[in-house]
Amino acid sequence: MIINYLLFAFWCLFAGDDLPTFKGGQKNLDNYIAQSIIYPEYAKFNCLQGTIHVSFQLTRKGRIFNSRIEKGYGIDLDKEALRVVRLTSGKWVVPANFDTSQNLSLPINFSLKEYNCEAIGADEIREAIAAYKDRQGLTSAIINYYSRKPSGKTEDEEKIQELKQQLGYNDKFLDRLIRQGNQKLRQGDKESACEDFAFVRQLGSDKADKLLVANCTK
Repeated sequence: MIINYLLFAFWCLFAGDDLPTFKGGQKNLDNYIAQSIIYPEYAKFNCLQGTIHVSFQLTRKGRIFNSRIEKGYGIDLDKEALRVVRLTSGKWVVPANFDTSQNLSLPINFSLKEYNCEAIGADEIREAIAAYKDRQGLTSAIINYYSRKPSGKTEDEEKIQELKQQLGYNDKFLDRLIRQGNQKLRQGDKESACEDFAFVRQLGSDKADKLLVANCTK
């Protein structure tokens, strides 16, 4: 059974039951989430917004485990919602009588203001979501190419360069990705930051190599 945290917390005020609370209370949780979100690039540029529901469990010490997307869109918003919820790990107070086998569900809201997204219709949103999923396959082709390149297999280089241009994987994109990784490092999210730095390398660039060595090697 999955308990929606916000709805269940409201019910508990009247039922007298205990539920895990974020350190500092609901307002502090709302502020923490709002300050932690790094709006995903594809979603931002395509006016994709909405609420992603993340399911998770808590240990007695307030650490998150078994976190997953309960309800999402299958795009980059899902990944960011999951990342932000995992950042709250260790910041929960769990009552002694709480059943830690219970699943909690936390809604993460993504909203774009001042981006002129009001005119975007439902058809355009569906097309953008479909395009994102197609984009994943093309990105995999680029990554596979660069993983083979050290062995001398470079026969598809012209095609790969065209794909990179089509997807916008240029120097400006790589610089934004590196800045995003550095922002995640400042949030204490080393794992996700290293994924960003590794992605830069997977796209055939050495721009993030020093950051990978400094932060992502054991």
